[in-house]
Amino acid sequence: MLPDHILTILAVRDLSRAVNFYRSAFDWKTVVDVPVYVEFELPRGQRLGLYQREAFARNTGQLPASVEPGQLTGTEIYLYCTDPTATLARVTTFGGRLLSPLSLRDWGDEAAYTADPDGNIIVLARRAT
Repeated sequence: MLPDHILTILAVRDLSRAVNFYRSAFDWKTVVDVPVYVEFELPRGQRLGLYQREAFARNTGQLPASVEPGQLTGTEIYLYCTDPTATLARVTTFGGRLLSPLSLRDWGDEAAYTADPDGNIIVLARRAT
């Protein structure tokens, strides 16, 4: 059996801020909510988890790298949206940082690049018609 991607977990500096950002920007349903970890269910059954950085280290035995404000992690979440312009407006309204505006990309998608408050890259895209 081949592996099936179901969950991505991000280590975050400020769990409350990260939860508020993702909840406000995307309105995903919360399916796990404990003091150091919150998990959202995405539309097609995948999940996105947000783990308080120090608590994340308890599972791995090592504290994840931290980036300074304004820098980027090496993590990218690529999301298809029916209306990336409206989604981009929500993301930036609730604390996301625009990195590259919505434009046609070489691979055939229209995509905008943003960063969440922890520097994780979020791409908001749709297939070009």
